[in-house]
Parts: sequence; C-alpha cells; structure tokens
Amino acid sequence: MFNSNNSYVAPQSFILNGIPGLERFHVWISLPLFTMYIMSLVGNLGLVYLIYHEEALHRPMYCFLAMLSLIDLLTCTTTVPNALCIFWFDLKKINFKACLVQMFFVHGFTGVESGVLMLMALDRYVAICYPLRYATILTNPIIAKAGLATFLRGMLLMIPFPFLVKRLPFCQDNIISHTYCDHMSVVKLSCASIKVNVIYGLMVALLIGVFDICCISVSYTMILQAVVSLSSSDARQKAFSTCTAHISAIIITYVPAFFTFFTHRFGGHTIPPSLHIIVANLYLLLPPTLNPIVYGVKTKQIRDSVIKFFQGQKNCKLIQEN
Repeated sequence: MFNSNNSYVAPQSFILNGIPGLERFHVWISLPLFTMYIMSLVGNLGLVYLIYHEEALHRPMYCFLAMLSLIDLLTCTTTVPNALCIFWFDLKKINFKACLVQMFFVHGFTGVESGVLMLMALDRYVAICYPLRYATILTNPIIAKAGLATFLRGMLLMIPFPFLVKRLPFCQDNIISHTYCDHMSVVKLSCASIKVNVIYGLMVALLIGVFDICCISVSYTMILQAVVSLSSSDARQKAFSTCTAHISAIIITYVPAFFTFFTHRFGGHTIPPSLHIIVANLYLLLPPTLNPIVYGVKTKQIRDSVIKFFQGQKNCKLIQEN
C-alpha cells in the first residue's frame, strides 16, 4: 500500500479470511464453536458466582480459580464473536487499529492466563508442603498483589506488539488467513523484514511461557517429593487428588499453545494452514470450556457447592408453591 510519494502507509483494514480451504464448511464449523463459547460463558460465570457466594470456597485455591475463570472469559470473548461473524454473516473486514487492539488483548490475556496457572501451582506447593502455614502465607493481600503483578506482567509485555506491527510496511496483500488478528499472521503480510517482531515474540515467550513452566515444574517436583515421603497411602492419594484438576488445566492450556507457537515459526510449510487455524482457535477456547468441567468433576468442594445451590433453588421453589 503506497502513497503518491512511493512511501508505505498502514492499511485501512484487513480481511480476516476465516479458515482457508474450508470456506464451504464455515457454518458447520461455527456450530461447535458457538456451543463451546456458550458452555464457557455459563461454566465460568457459574464458577465465579459460586466462589463469590459460598463461604466454603473463600480460600486461596478458589480465589486463583476465579481469576483463571475471568481471564478465560475475556480471552475467548475477544475472538469467538468475531469468528462467528465471519462464519455466519461473512463480515470479514476489520479496521487496522481494531486489529491491533484485538491482537494486544488476545496475547495479553493468554499471557495472564499462563501466569495464573503458575500461581495455582505455587498455591498447591504451599498447601501440600506447608499445610499448617497455608492460611498465613497466602493471605488475601498477598493473593491480590500476586494477581495484580501477574496481570501487569502479561499486559505490559504485550504493549510493544501493536507498535512493532504499526511500523511495518504493508504493500498489497491485506488478507489474513485466520479468524482473528494473531501477531505472526499479521506481520507475515509485511513486505519488510519482521526479524525484530520475531525476536521480541521469542523474548516474550521466554519471559512468560518458559518462566511459568519452569516454576510449575519446580513446584510439582517439590510437591512430588513431599507426597512420596508421606507414610500413609491414603494421605498420598488425597494430596495427589488436590492437584489433578490443576494438572489437567495445564495440559489443556499448554499443549495447543505450544503447537500454535512452534508451527507459526518452524512448521509453516509442513502443517496445513486450516489445521493450524483450527488448533489456534481451540487454544483460546478449550481452556474456558473445559476448566469449569474439570474443576467441577475433580473438586469435591465445588461439587458440594453446586449440589447445595440447586437444592436451595429447589427448596425455594417448593416454599413458593406452598
């Protein structure tokens, strides 16, 4: 895109092309996408409501879970409605500045989500290795400060991304083969060197993803040592059971995230674009959809709170009928 002096200017808009090669299946693809989005809204809002209203859930573990649910909601809401507009109404055009804003929030919220998973691993470490000091170590001010620090880290590290993209020249092609404005999908349209963008992206991945995974790995190594040293098999099983939901959340989040990260940088010519885009959407939608289910099934306190809630609703209904 040129001006009269042959200098480059930023495009007015981009075209989000959805999933290339599967255009005729867009409506069918949208159905599970829409279903998962509704499930994520209901599940995460319900989880936050339970944690807020149930006194038994006013503990550090559930405070971090509420943070995770809120971030999951924000993450999928930044992308899924836009994808559904592409699939249902063929609304593919997105303003250049709106694309940069979406890119910032998508990457910012996923960075915060990784940090919250790290905090939840540290919470499990303190709960299992220092059970008698658990309440005094993880006080409400500490939880609030940790949550705020994680949020600021995730968002502040993403601020350079829009500016790095804005400085790039875009010559002719403004069609993004994706359902949302992903950083690498956008910069690949540039007709200049994107080396700075790639290097900064790798730095952010190291500062957030690799750092968080290292902290999670160290936490669970120490948890494993503490659990194995327990003399009672029942105590070991109980200790492990408190971690299974969190381990499931880690797998659900990081496996598609790593697939998306590495295929963008190293597998662009071997991985079909349609598969890459589908996994990229699942990367943002699977955790919000499955985390409430996993924690609801694996965590006894949450199951009991759900049963108590519905029994209370049933009793209220019977009182009103009588």
